[in-house]
Amino acid sequence: MKKERKVEEVKTLTERLEKAKALIFTEYRGLKVSEMNELRTKLRSENSWFKVVKNRLMKKALKEQGLDSLLADFTGPTAVASSDADPIGPAKVIVNFAKGHEKLVIKGGFMEGARLGADEIDRLAKMPSREELLAKALGSMSAPARNLVGVLAAIPRKLVYAINAIKDTKQ
Repeated sequence: MKKERKVEEVKTLTERLEKAKALIFTEYRGLKVSEMNELRTKLRSENSWFKVVKNRLMKKALKEQGLDSLLADFTGPTAVASSDADPIGPAKVIVNFAKGHEKLVIKGGFMEGARLGADEIDRLAKMPSREELLAKALGSMSAPARNLVGVLAAIPRKLVYAINAIKDTKQ
């Protein structure tokens, strides 16, 4: 790789690090190309990216961002997964994919200024997605109004039942 290309790659990685909500580092040794493509496709559906990185270039990008605590994760073949929108999406995809493909090993990750271990990424993957949390919050907020409407609608309904009962007794 030419020096200009390396400088450009470090710049691209640095920009990705700035934008990313969470990073997940994996070792992919032994995965077939078709399996890697399958993983990339699944991550793309979650608006995430997955890239095999050169450790030396990634370490330079991490140093530029002041993330020296993550340097130890970059030994051996390493790929990085991340998303600019939802930190849980890529974690769910990677963890589920790793269950079916033993050769994909989760090394660690990074989210909101803290280094994550493989067990923490597993716990992150078990959390509900942003959309699920928003749906639950909306349901909780709309429940009192829905209950009030039900109570208010019951008053005229009971009046109609009472009038019907009177009509039936008069006939």
